Amino acid sequence: MNKIKLLSQETIDKIAAGEVVERPRSVVKELVENAIDAGASAITVEIKNGGISLVRITDNGSGIPREEIPLAFLRHSTSKIRSAEDLVSVHSLGFRGEALSSISAVARVELITKTYDSITGTRYLIEGSKEIANEEIGAPEGTTFIVKDLFFNTPARRKFLKSATTEGNYITDLMEKLAMSHPDISFKFISNNKTKLHTSGNSNIRDLVYQIYGREIASSTIEVNEETELFKIKGFLGKPVITRGNRNYENYFINSRYIKSPLLSKAIEEGYKNYLMQHQYPFTLLYFEFDGELLDVNVHPTKMELRFSNNEQIYKELYDIVYSKLSQRELIPSVPVDERDAQRERLEERLEKEARKIPEPFEINRANAASDLNISVNRANASSKSPNPVDFAKGFASEQVSQAISAISNALEKVSEEAEPRITLNLPKVSEEQQPYNLSKKDDEQKEGKPKESEQLQVNTNGPVSTILNEPAQKFEYKEMTLADMDRDFLRESNKVEHKIIGQLFKTYWLIEYKDELFIIDQHAAHEKVLYERTMKKLKDKEFTSQIVSPPIILTLDSKESEALEQCREQIEEFGYEIENFGGKEYVISAIPANLYNMNMKDLFIEMLDDFSNLSGKATPDMILEKVATMSCKAAVKGNNKLSLDEINELFDELMTLDNPYNCPHGRPTIIKMSKQEIEKKFKRII
Repeated sequence: MNKIKLLSQETIDKIAAGEVVERPRSVVKELVENAIDAGASAITVEIKNGGISLVRITDNGSGIPREEIPLAFLRHSTSKIRSAEDLVSVHSLGFRGEALSSISAVARVELITKTYDSITGTRYLIEGSKEIANEEIGAPEGTTFIVKDLFFNTPARRKFLKSATTEGNYITDLMEKLAMSHPDISFKFISNNKTKLHTSGNSNIRDLVYQIYGREIASSTIEVNEETELFKIKGFLGKPVITRGNRNYENYFINSRYIKSPLLSKAIEEGYKNYLMQHQYPFTLLYFEFDGELLDVNVHPTKMELRFSNNEQIYKELYDIVYSKLSQRELIPSVPVDERDAQRERLEERLEKEARKIPEPFEINRANAASDLNISVNRANASSKSPNPVDFAKGFASEQVSQAISAISNALEKVSEEAEPRITLNLPKVSEEQQPYNLSKKDDEQKEGKPKESEQLQVNTNGPVSTILNEPAQKFEYKEMTLADMDRDFLRESNKVEHKIIGQLFKTYWLIEYKDELFIIDQHAAHEKVLYERTMKKLKDKEFTSQIVSPPIILTLDSKESEALEQCREQIEEFGYEIENFGGKEYVISAIPANLYNMNMKDLFIEMLDDFSNLSGKATPDMILEKVATMSCKAAVKGNNKLSLDEINELFDELMTLDNPYNCPHGRPTIIKMSKQEIEKKFKRII
């Protein structure tokens, strides 16, 4: 039998490092968060070979005093908290005191740092938790960490890393999240000597959306700025035309910390439920401010998870905000008929990004400063008095570049307020000589392959970004619009006399001509929406009636379904159900809402209970009401079903009265449109 022995400190450090340092991404996350906590306004991250062979992180923060450096690499040493009580009010990203100890246990780490009140800096080397060097050198203010040969002493861990490309992609994704979490900090990310990301740090969130996700998403967002009893929230919700098949585009930050929360995801997705197809997820960029007493951030070493003290209320408040914001927008999608137009827009966007690249920030050669080990104190002192090329407090970007980005942002704000337009970006006009790029008018005529020289896109790489700044940027006033304020020409009842019903297509779609646009209505989706809204209104106004079921419906429920039923039984019975326990696991339904009669109530009722039992919290009355109303959609007229002109007129009349006629309860669009211009382009009437 093996005897119990105390492990060596080196073994303890390597085991503990496994919780904090899983891959190169973990190293970058911990060190960048330390830089943010140090008050940096500019952070540069450079990696090589996916961060496996090199990670270099440079910041202009407060630096580390020389006497505290060896202490900083010991486990559970931190400047963030002093006792467990401080966890309630902690605002820093780090607080556990494990990062530097864990990283230095499995890598070769070089630290170069200088505080603002020191004459010289410090160079500190540590490999596998063993101190190699601690010496005085000349260095600029701030801190540089150089981490080499990750897992050099734990080959078993290293062989489980993925390819350098995959590991690099993990870090790229992380850097985008960190840049979004702190719009006031300028981030620069370099991978294998190529700049992958460079933000201005001008605190403009829409600029970040444009830079990271592109024009299409930046111009298809809805601004959020609300305050509830439990939290403040600001940021952007993507319009339903922007969706993905996974949750990668759901971004939310709590007290400037990027986290993943099933509770917040569920509330957001429920708010979008009536606008999105099943298994489609929205784009969001939301910033939450919570009182520290409502959160527990000390859940996991990576600090990517947290717990809330009031799940149900947080869920309801967030759901209400998302739902109300979406219901205040005209959301008829415009369908392009020519893929080449979309390709041209993508080209324009790429070239536009090239033209407005942010100038290189201050780049201080810390390696040279660190290698000059014999530098004199006098020389270091003289160097510290020389003026900095850029004021660190202002971040990387110049004032002019911030104005250029703001001009683009203002234009995007205007576009995002329109219904669902073809996305165009109006920049201030510049002279022909100054234009950073020229797009040939004959792009539509180009065939596949290399274009002619005269038709190639011309990029003036020497033209400064300031050429777009000589004329004042066009100003747009952002205004939060309610549905009543918006232009609802097509859906305005007074304009129905101008609607020209062309007819039914494929026994499913109705074609309506209005002004210079063709509107296409899905009769099944439209009828579903009408039935859903009609039932919702009756349930809210308590204008429903019960229908006796003969013979009664007998259900056998498992423990989770029974618990879900008991939690929401009172509300369900208010909607017209009569339910009794028949003994054991058996339940009897003797009456149902009249509008659900002649439907497969047994399967529908069990489906409803399954949904409620899978919730992280208790089902709210609004959720129960919505689920009951959704069940009524099963009675909607199906596709491939011939309707008369009177029937479609009656359906369309009722559709026009709805607050949200644009999507069926399952998220499919009820109406799409095509412009006359797009159709004429398809027939080559417009070149």
